[in-house]
Amino acid sequence: MRYADDCNVYVGSQVAGAALMDKLTAWLQRRLKLTVNAAKSAVARPWQRTFLGYTLTRRCALSIAAASIERLKQAVQQRFAATRGRSVGAVIEQLNPLLRGWIGYFRLTPHTRALEEVDGWVRRKLRCRQWRHGKRVYTRARQLQSRGLDAHTAWRSATNGRGPWWNAGASHMHRAYPKAWFDSAGLVSLLDTQRRLQCST
Repeated sequence: MRYADDCNVYVGSQVAGAALMDKLTAWLQRRLKLTVNAAKSAVARPWQRTFLGYTLTRRCALSIAAASIERLKQAVQQRFAATRGRSVGAVIEQLNPLLRGWIGYFRLTPHTRALEEVDGWVRRKLRCRQWRHGKRVYTRARQLQSRGLDAHTAWRSATNGRGPWWNAGASHMHRAYPKAWFDSAGLVSLLDTQRRLQCST
């Protein structure tokens, strides 16, 4: 059994696309004896389709497909589950190869908003892990003080009664564990890595 690689063909109109789809399908099946997967084939606007993890914007710029970002998040979730109970540093060691490889592939996109959002989401999950490790109010208050918060703010934050995820996104955890702290801990930033890779090419 032979398989054809995925490909996109761009034409000027919907009508031209439909006509070309019929001709290509017939040619591939008749001349090359290949089976065209009708479920994955379509005539659509470029920004409505994905190709090798990418999609195109209305201005024909490469953008990371939403499904690719979702798969990355699922992989990150798996790393967190596999390191349950371990330190933030240990989690970062497990995350870095995944993040570095992913952005190495998607470095071609000029859009940065999705990268910023995923970076922020990863840091929030790590702050959540840090908060959970505190376990007790007194421990959390001491940790916040050791990270530069005054005693009153640290105690008020540690006793707010909110859950770990809420606290991970709150201002006191952002102040205690800013992006610079994660940078110093060695966490790979998708946005920073993309900018560095694009500057080197």
